[in-house]
Amino acid sequence: MDKTYNILMYSHDTYGLGHIRRTMAIASQLKCKGVNILILTGSPIVGRFEFPEQIDFVRVPGMIKKSNDLYVPHSIKIEPVHAMSIRQSIIDATAKSFRPDLFIVDKAPKGMKHEIMPTLEWMKQIGQTRTILGLRDIMDDAESTIKDWTDKGIYDVLDNLYSEIWVYGHQEYYDPIKEYAIPESISKKMVFTGYIPRKVHNRSCPDKRKNGKKLVVITAGGGGDGYPMMDAYLKALEKYNPQDFRTVMVTGPFMSKEQRLDLSKRAKNLSVTFYHFYRRMEKLFSNADLVVSMGGYNTICEILSHKQVSLIVPRETPRLEQTIRANVLKEQNLADFLPWHQLGPDAIMEKVNHLLNNSNSIREAINNFNFTGLEVMHDRVGYFKDNC
Repeated sequence: MDKTYNILMYSHDTYGLGHIRRTMAIASQLKCKGVNILILTGSPIVGRFEFPEQIDFVRVPGMIKKSNDLYVPHSIKIEPVHAMSIRQSIIDATAKSFRPDLFIVDKAPKGMKHEIMPTLEWMKQIGQTRTILGLRDIMDDAESTIKDWTDKGIYDVLDNLYSEIWVYGHQEYYDPIKEYAIPESISKKMVFTGYIPRKVHNRSCPDKRKNGKKLVVITAGGGGDGYPMMDAYLKALEKYNPQDFRTVMVTGPFMSKEQRLDLSKRAKNLSVTFYHFYRRMEKLFSNADLVVSMGGYNTICEILSHKQVSLIVPRETPRLEQTIRANVLKEQNLADFLPWHQLGPDAIMEKVNHLLNNSNSIREAINNFNFTGLEVMHDRVGYFKDNC
């Protein structure tokens, strides 16, 4: 039997959908003959996703972030330190049993509360595994990121425990080497992959749309902090109803029940199609004429993969990542955005109507946008060039 190439992926997943959806997207892109991929995740909804052959997951106890330094178990009623001990034991045992050729860590260099540090140190000692840190294009504003990485010793970890650092973005759009004061010993290990393409769903024929109306899809990703955007959008429909477009709203699984029920009731009164969670967002994106979102990395990749026009309403707390990305995309004419502090029914309705009817320049820029993530990752791994 031919030797398999084992890839272990880690996604801590304390909040939202971005980490697990990005990890799943990368796994799907790296899967080929002779490759086994195992995902370590704390996502409470990982079981809702479809896992193709050669990809599986190990679920560690889920944790919820209550503050910058406080994490509590999502479901089981035990002390946080006990839950973290269980997570660390599962991660370490899985790595030593699976013995991966490649270990890809999503975003958190040390893992949650340093939980992957023993695994990274073991891998360095054994010398069998290439360790990759995958970073989204923008972490936060420069000052906050530099302080955070300095206080937590992240620069030393990047220097000593990672073989390479993959940045899932374009250096000419936003340069973290410059912004985050990354020294040459680390920057020489950084590879800019470009954005990660997503599975594209074929668009339905226009004459099959309901009543021939254009479609606006509004999504809040995981939904935990998306209520103000959804609320403003429904207030706009309530104020300016009826409209010559229709809406599909997806709140996300982490929006509070009270907020979700409020939106659901109001959406029904407005004939807005409402979902708490939609397994195949690519189907909705493919048929949209406009997508309204908060501009998380994962959502932007999916929107651009489907070559759709989008309005970004980025949050401004607890970090500026989404706001910075929204500015970058607007500068590249790949999207429009409405600042969070300007959010209101009049402003959002004005933007929606404009983009539904005046988006040719954005569409042209999107059509010329190239995804390079898959090609670059395959090239870096090397195995795929010879075997896939």
